[in-house]
Amino acid sequence: MPLKIASWNINSVRARLGIVEKFLTEEAPDILCLQETKVTDDLFPGEGFHRLGYVHRIVCGQRMHHGVAILSKIPLVEEARHDWQANGEARHIGVRLPNGIRLENVYVPAGGDVPDRNVNPKFGQKLDFIERMTRWSEACAAPTIIVGDFNVAPLECDVWSHKQLLNVVSHTPIEVAALTALQASNGWVDLGRHFHPAPTRLHTWWSYRSPDWTKNDRGRRLDHMWATPDVAKLSVGHHVHEPCRNWERPSDHVPLVTEFAV
Repeated sequence: MPLKIASWNINSVRARLGIVEKFLTEEAPDILCLQETKVTDDLFPGEGFHRLGYVHRIVCGQRMHHGVAILSKIPLVEEARHDWQANGEARHIGVRLPNGIRLENVYVPAGGDVPDRNVNPKFGQKLDFIERMTRWSEACAAPTIIVGDFNVAPLECDVWSHKQLLNVVSHTPIEVAALTALQASNGWVDLGRHFHPAPTRLHTWWSYRSPDWTKNDRGRRLDHMWATPDVAKLSVGHHVHEPCRNWERPSDHVPLVTEFAV
């Protein structure tokens, strides 16, 4: 049985409901994981998703900031809401699928602008968040898929210019080391690079500050899909949907889709 899972930092689900529905109509994933929904649970626009067949919905929202959601055509059972930020922010939700596979949807903090926790507390919070994820990962024994906006581009080829971004938050050596340790903690398979090996270009984010993102292509791979080795063996394809960045009122991120034969 094929299983198609999509992940997208939508940067306000209500503001971009139209393009989410367009994506679901065209791509028809079985499950959509959203990050940065920016809406409380009671105001989440679930009716439109329900009309498209996504009748199962688990949301973990927050007013104007953060927020994650999982929308599905197949039943879900909520497993956990980890506070890896340690301040109550809505940045994670975990569910179990009918086949027993766990699906974790996470939104890692961006970390501010200065890569120094002594002068920028947000950077320290980001590193601590990833450290807490790593401790969780070490004890994760179930077959699991983890997706979301990790806000780290780990490889040199994951950014438009490794040299120019070495001291820019999201690609600094300390962040890369933290994410690498997280990946190693449970042998996670990076599905993006599994199907598109380095140094293949595989950007998922482009700043709004660029007047024409296609012209200079200053992208970064901030969004990821990982799986435990047993689940990774079931994956059959992975795609980044760049055209969505050109849709009306786009997010600065684009969706990722991985297909599994389960």
